[in-house]
Amino acid sequence: MLDRIALNELKTLSKENADGVALHLVMVSQLIETDPELAHQHAISAARRAGRIGVVRETLAITAYATEDYALALRELRTYRRISGRDDQLPMMVDSERGLERPERALELGRSVRRSTLSTGVQVELAIAMSGARLDLGQAEEALVELQIPQLDPTKAFSYSPALFGAYGTVLEELGRDEEAATWFDRADVAADALNDDDDATIEVIEEELEFDELVADGDDAENDKPVEETGETGNGASDR
Repeated sequence: MLDRIALNELKTLSKENADGVALHLVMVSQLIETDPELAHQHAISAARRAGRIGVVRETLAITAYATEDYALALRELRTYRRISGRDDQLPMMVDSERGLERPERALELGRSVRRSTLSTGVQVELAIAMSGARLDLGQAEEALVELQIPQLDPTKAFSYSPALFGAYGTVLEELGRDEEAATWFDRADVAADALNDDDDATIEVIEEELEFDELVADGDDAENDKPVEETGETGNGASDR
């Protein structure tokens, strides 16, 4: 029930341990939407058994983020990044900084990687997170600019389009441009309907090719290797995504 990449990573473990970790990861995938707290407990159990496996640390970070433990999420994402050499969770790292009420650091982190090295979907997620950080600082005009990327195309629907269009509408609304905001909210709905094969939707749907190989990112300190169950620092709501 796990994808090929996760299964390959678990091959470094003994079969018995790999099977146990795999079961915890499957439970996370089944529970994350309905019971994030329980999903987080499964992720913690998996990390205790396989703390040096990238997908396990990534999973722990995702469940920590879902339960609004942004300090733990950020730490685990840094470790995942160091282990895997991937920047695909950079948007969640930026949002975790926002959750810790550090929008300036969120912007700095988001600018630390060249956008061209990221997959298209990650670029969009990062733009949304960066726009949110600008809004946190009261910089609505700059927040709008963050979202003015090539993927902001209302004639085509990708998996990321509804969130991008909705975020753009939110910033327009913040700027008092309500009529334009309503247009982009409508476009977000149309894109979502098109992706759901709604017969009434009039937008071109394009399947996005999944990209798994990212360039190697800068490493983090080795002391982040060991997962912990609790941290003393948590934040409040972060993402508009």
